[in-house]
Amino acid sequence: QVQLVESGGGLVQTGGSLKLSCAASGLPDDVYTMGWFRQGPGKEREFVSAIMWIAGGTYYAESAKGRFIISRDNAKNTLWLQMNSLKPEDTAVYYCAARRKGKRLPTDPNDYAYWGQGTQVTVSS
Repeated sequence: QVQLVESGGGLVQTGGSLKLSCAASGLPDDVYTMGWFRQGPGKEREFVSAIMWIAGGTYYAESAKGRFIISRDNAKNTLWLQMNSLKPEDTAVYYCAARRKGKRLPTDPNDYAYWGQGTQVTVSS
């Protein structure tokens, strides 16, 4: 069975850093992209970052550029999101997700078939 398990969330002050991890198992061979999404209180789920699982190409939401770094070790089936210079508006549940190869940009959560349970990130002001 497919499992995506996030960890590394917590409570930090404005300007602090966190590194989220996603441990993947049972992924089908046609999974091509891994991504991070987040959902704050009363908000829609939004794209944060994505990476091509094999080739390593990356994509970032405008809000993440210059602050967040996505990386992976496909031999270890692990995905990370390094988050720096955190702001209160980064407060959300962060989800790891996987999708098959597509032609669209990897920004739509509806294109992702597999999801983890999420990890809470809270940034205090």
